[in-house]
Amino acid sequence: MKLIHVFDAYCGWSYGFAPTLAELVRRHPGLDVEVVSGGLFTGSRRVPVGEFGNVQGANAKISELTGVAFGAGYERLIADGSFVMDSEAAARGVAALRQAAPDRIVELATALQSAFYVDGMSLSDPATYRAVAEAAGLAADGVAEAFAAPASATAANADFERTAALGVNSFPTLLAVQGDRTVAVAVGHASVDEIEQRMAALTAAH
Repeated sequence: MKLIHVFDAYCGWSYGFAPTLAELVRRHPGLDVEVVSGGLFTGSRRVPVGEFGNVQGANAKISELTGVAFGAGYERLIADGSFVMDSEAAARGVAALRQAAPDRIVELATALQSAFYVDGMSLSDPATYRAVAEAAGLAADGVAEAFAAPASATAANADFERTAALGVNSFPTLLAVQGDRTVAVAVGHASVDEIEQRMAALTAAH
């Protein structure tokens, strides 16, 4: 069995789901998890955060359900409502990190979301990827260069196309692939126990 985690680094619910995914991976070492960027804020949805309405209310609900905290740096970044979340840039960054350490992408995607939702670092800024890479012991210059390279834009678009092909339109969505069957085992929010039960049911049914 393998899992496909379709998320968006700029999605609050994806941020809330990160500890659940980390615990799932901890319980199942060696589990193959592919991380795909969904492209939530692209095209006409790439607008200042102030246009999204009650962001604080939504974040409070995410904190209440998942236990994640939104940091002071993030609150400062979005305070005046002018910050633009660009999911294409975030997907390029995920692609750069995935290229640098494919077997650590779950951990790196979580670190990337913390950089934004805790520290208030823009995912459009190469310095953010440099910092995440450095903290993870990766070649910081290489990751920052990969983020800016045309190949990362190609990879980001490939992720968006993959998301569409998988029929995913809600983030995060965790898919389990067993043989020729692909089943959603979590959409938005689920506990590790719930996900494990669904994975076990899929294995049993195969």
